[in-house]
Amino acid sequence: MQILGLNDFHGNLETPRDPVPLRNPDGTTTKIRAGGAAQLAATLKRLRFGQQSVTVAAGDLIGATPLVSAYFLDEPTIKAMNMVGLEIAAVGNHEFDKGSAELLRMQNGGCEKLTTRVPCAVEPHDGAKFRYLAANVLTQGGTSLFPASVIRQLGPVKVGFIGLPLKDTATLVTPAGVAGLTFADEAATANAEVPRLKAEGADLIVLLIHQGGYVKPIYDATGCDGLSGDILPILSKLDPAIRVVVSGHTHHAYACELEANGAPRLLTSAGKNGYLVTDIRLNFDPATRQLVAARANNVPVLAERDPEVQALVDRYAAAARPASERVVGRLSGPVLKDSDDGDSPAGELIADAQLAATRAPGKGGAEIAFLNSGGVRTDLVPGPDGSVTFGQAFATQPFGNSLVSKTLTGAQLKALLEQGFREVNGKVLATSLLIPSQGFTYRFDRRRPDGQRVLAMALNGKPIDPARSYRVTVNNFLASGGDGYTVLASGKDAQDGGLDLDALEAWLATNPKVPEGKRMIEVK
Repeated sequence: MQILGLNDFHGNLETPRDPVPLRNPDGTTTKIRAGGAAQLAATLKRLRFGQQSVTVAAGDLIGATPLVSAYFLDEPTIKAMNMVGLEIAAVGNHEFDKGSAELLRMQNGGCEKLTTRVPCAVEPHDGAKFRYLAANVLTQGGTSLFPASVIRQLGPVKVGFIGLPLKDTATLVTPAGVAGLTFADEAATANAEVPRLKAEGADLIVLLIHQGGYVKPIYDATGCDGLSGDILPILSKLDPAIRVVVSGHTHHAYACELEANGAPRLLTSAGKNGYLVTDIRLNFDPATRQLVAARANNVPVLAERDPEVQALVDRYAAAARPASERVVGRLSGPVLKDSDDGDSPAGELIADAQLAATRAPGKGGAEIAFLNSGGVRTDLVPGPDGSVTFGQAFATQPFGNSLVSKTLTGAQLKALLEQGFREVNGKVLATSLLIPSQGFTYRFDRRRPDGQRVLAMALNGKPIDPARSYRVTVNNFLASGGDGYTVLASGKDAQDGGLDLDALEAWLATNPKVPEGKRMIEVK
């Protein structure tokens, strides 16, 4: 039988602009343009031909999406996933970007207005034909927000699927969007489902989990070279009955079988943005219905297109075009993001925009603005005449967060920056550092002990005074403690500063200089 796996599609209905360096089975690397919903549909159809097959996903199908999807509340992405034949999907953290009520609307359909945008702007939203799973997402009443698991019959074999997001989801989305929800431990939740699925006759159990690992190179077709990350301790705790794990979240691609907790497990991820599809092939003993072999390969999503899905994409692209093509400013050159979510000109440009929008006393009185580096989604590349469109600005910062200014002491600023580091499997990672606005710089050394990694901070050339109060602007995601920056939640005198995208648009209208990307200095 066959399982086709997706993850972290992020509403990329159109083929992403940038070529992807895909690692070939022979170890060489080829750069190609891959992805797109119509190409994904055609690729899945080709791979399914003649197979007992089910198509699944490991989260973040929606959220942090390009304008053609986000402008319409990701309704076209849900329609596209219906059309490509998706059947089961774990909920990811970005599914909660607009709150749990809006996520339930994605599943169930309808046109109830639950956000600042108008739903059903192009056509009615009928809801997802696929089933979202979220075993570890519990309401205040103790029930799961979505079903924990489902069973699918594939020929003579019954396969149980468990789906769940990472337990740290509440720190990765705006707290208001997950109010009243708790996120339980991944391994413990998955293991608790195993006896029930076995009692219902499951011959194989598959975990769809929005948590993953890191490999080099990032997009690996057939291996797991140098695998690290938060998925490893989860694998080591899983019940041996869980033989296949379809993962996501890290945007790295891999496919391999490895031993964990006394059992062989097939671990896969298809990277991000629909660049790849994971083709999982499972062989069973016909007499005992026991799994005897498992293998997987990541297949690039290339030029062939499904005409019906292409028509859907074209319809929504046309509806978004007037907004997308509106020129909002000019730049002298490309403003690039950092591939490892570190300091970058793009992050600094956004931080400068947020400082400019909230600097006036009536707007927040900000002296410093910070952006989480994971909040920069793509490069900002002007046209030949230097023009930048609203669509490009939206793609760079698609979240629609509001800006919040708060008062922090210099000591709190240091404690805040120290929260940008965490230890994973003995390594100190800086997964979403805070990128500062113009005038603020800091130096850090990740080799030092916890709490002592930030070596120096300065504002306009003067060292930060631990006792002095500073006005600091961040987006509302960070202001509530998102990305683990809990110090911000204790800031005082909060003041609203408008939407982040409006701030970026206003800043681009001033034709700003391209930042250099050198405000965070790592000592090595």
